[in-house]
Amino acid sequence: MPPLTDPAIKAQFQKVLVEWNCTGFITAKEGARNWITSNLTGINLKAVAKAMHDFVAGGGDIDQQKETRPEWTMWPYHYDFRLTIGGRKVYIETVLQDDDPNDPTIEIVSIHDA
Repeated sequence: MPPLTDPAIKAQFQKVLVEWNCTGFITAKEGARNWITSNLTGINLKAVAKAMHDFVAGGGDIDQQKETRPEWTMWPYHYDFRLTIGGRKVYIETVLQDDDPNDPTIEIVSIHDA
């Protein structure tokens, strides 16, 4: 997967991730929330958001993938995190919702074992 290199998009991710502890900046679809609850014992969405923040702050790369699935083409790209949470290697697929570039949010659309 190609890493995210666009500095403007990276800045938007950093702007959102720094707010990991505030409700509404990082959200998750129902299926992703259910997977977290069922598979990451004692971990909630805020803990996942913090792990994503810590991963990027520690130099981890976000992958940028051109979106080709017809049901998701409203977003030109999706962004993937591959990190360890609660001792498990996980893959997190996200979309950057940047309709308002000054107030972006991240939505986790899928999460599963990597």
